[in-house]
Amino acid sequence: MRNSAREAILRRCFVNAPWPDLKSELLDLFLEHRLQPEIGLEGTCLYDEDIGEFTKVHQLLQKRGLQCTLHAPFMDLAAGSNDPYILEKSRSKLRRAIELAAIFRPCSIVCHLQYEENKHGYFFDRWLGNSLASWRQLGRLAGELGVAIMLENTYETGPEVHRRVLSELNTPSVGFCLDVGHLGAFAKASWRDWLPEMLPWLGQLHIHDNTGGKDLHLAPGQGNFDFPGLFGFLRQHDMHPIITLEPHSREDLWQALDYFERTGLLSGI
Repeated sequence: MRNSAREAILRRCFVNAPWPDLKSELLDLFLEHRLQPEIGLEGTCLYDEDIGEFTKVHQLLQKRGLQCTLHAPFMDLAAGSNDPYILEKSRSKLRRAIELAAIFRPCSIVCHLQYEENKHGYFFDRWLGNSLASWRQLGRLAGELGVAIMLENTYETGPEVHRRVLSELNTPSVGFCLDVGHLGAFAKASWRDWLPEMLPWLGQLHIHDNTGGKDLHLAPGQGNFDFPGLFGFLRQHDMHPIITLEPHSREDLWQALDYFERTGLLSGI
């Protein structure tokens, strides 16, 4: 007997899938269980992967009626860098990721703002100017391809910088992705400190859990994040963001699906 509750969750959610893993070992799992991937583009795949491989995976997903999102690379990139060479390399790699929207037709492309107060606070105005120029350029490209960039929180301790950037960009092509696991691991702050401030730009959630000390990417309910409160707030404000589950193991994936099936928290979101 088919589980309609589980099927509804799978239709509603995406699941993180690094490109090398999706291509080599996860694709059959995703197709069999009708999992919709958030395809991670970290590493060198944007440079050395045959474009035909991206097209092949898109076609297989499409045949199964599965959508996807993309997660742009972020390691070692600096879209607000003061070094013009690093800045251009960062923009160039991000452009490559966004251009894949022409193939995958994703529902969103997640990028990292990557502001760190202990590094960038000393020259905030220059960082802000370079960042705004980067995201304006990249946002225009995304808009031309019919997709929105979602800027994710990582090491930012509060919502102020995201709010400043998104307010000044003022474009539907760039929104906000709230990564709830990063709140506990890095921001040491509650979603209640972030979400009311960021609600006008909220377009996506990254869902995983931890106990506050480390970015463990556990299944919801295995740490101490307030998922009932968060989803209650979204329901109250009639918000329906894209939702990506970010387990780092198959066990955590099944536990995440079990959690939402058991709690019904996604109902109406």
